Amino acid sequence: MNTFRKLKFAPVLSLALLAACGTPRSHGLDVVNRASTSLGYRDISRLPVETPMNAYLTGYSYWDNTPRGSAQIARPVIHRSAGGAGTYSDPVTLAVGHVKKGGRSIMDYPAGTRFYIKRLRKYAIVEDLCGDGHRPQDGPCHSGHRGHDWIDIYVGGRRMAEASVDACMRHITGIQPVILNPQPGHPVEPGEIASSGCRKF
Repeated sequence: MNTFRKLKFAPVLSLALLAACGTPRSHGLDVVNRASTSLGYRDISRLPVETPMNAYLTGYSYWDNTPRGSAQIARPVIHRSAGGAGTYSDPVTLAVGHVKKGGRSIMDYPAGTRFYIKRLRKYAIVEDLCGDGHRPQDGPCHSGHRGHDWIDIYVGGRRMAEASVDACMRHITGIQPVILNPQPGHPVEPGEIASSGCRKF
């Protein structure tokens, strides 16, 4: 389960900047973002297949997961713990923001939503929550970054030094082109993200 740990992988951001971001707005390809449309949180299936957008991508690892030193996830779909090779049939676990309302957590994207991360050549699937506390909706995972929805991909790293994994995650942090509801057939480089050095294409 993911928390606010990603802040250390975006050192150029301050808490004040994150708070100032507010609710994500439409910017170019982001017109389909769940937060900038009238679509409800669980209406993503109404969007067309192969919907391109930009998202703010960060990574989380075995070392900074919650609980620390684990691959535990909050909303398993095809994995019992965080993982995945990045293929269409075995996508990488992805965490998204959520809102606590009436004792329930309403995810920004429903569990099972798929993305294709172009620069990583990986398919990913929503299986985890990003942000915790009594009001996760007040944190950056839900509010986004400069008008872009925030998605947090599991990079692994259990068999690597924590410092190396941290450097890897910093390398992939940023606004990235992604595809929501992707079809099979996009180029894929299978394998753990951290083990590849968080290689980008």
